[in-house]
Amino acid sequence: MLDLKAEPLTPEAFAPFGDVIDTRTADYFHINAGRTRRYHDLARVETLGEQARALISIFVSQPVSIPLELDFLERHPQGSQAFMPLHEERFVIVVAPPGETIDPAEVRAFVTDGRQGVNYRAGTWHAIQSVLEREGEFLVVDRGGEGNNCDEYPLAIRVTL
Repeated sequence: MLDLKAEPLTPEAFAPFGDVIDTRTADYFHINAGRTRRYHDLARVETLGEQARALISIFVSQPVSIPLELDFLERHPQGSQAFMPLHEERFVIVVAPPGETIDPAEVRAFVTDGRQGVNYRAGTWHAIQSVLEREGEFLVVDRGGEGNNCDEYPLAIRVTL
């Protein structure tokens, strides 16, 4: 079993896997007669393959226990997948670089502070949604369209905070 300690989520540490979505570290400009700050282009949405389109969904996830034990990671080879908590829910992220296999030495774990979201790049291996403390609601942007867009890779992982 691979044992990981989740580290704080930062844009620099997460860069090999995708984007951190966080208005506190992003530039903005004013719109709507100056009443609204637009934090523009915070993550790259990828939709690859036949008749691909972007989807916007809400996921409601039940909390996990720590240590978090996982049996597999998954990837979406044809599109990115973004998760943004709607009520400052903290969650655990487990990721590995894209590829046909996973090198355990390259698997990383992060924990958000509740105001951060993530965008997994197309093909990035990641754990299923793992919200802490309480039920969580997430705005999810990912790919819809033809073709298989979910692969699983068996790997036993234990994550602590």
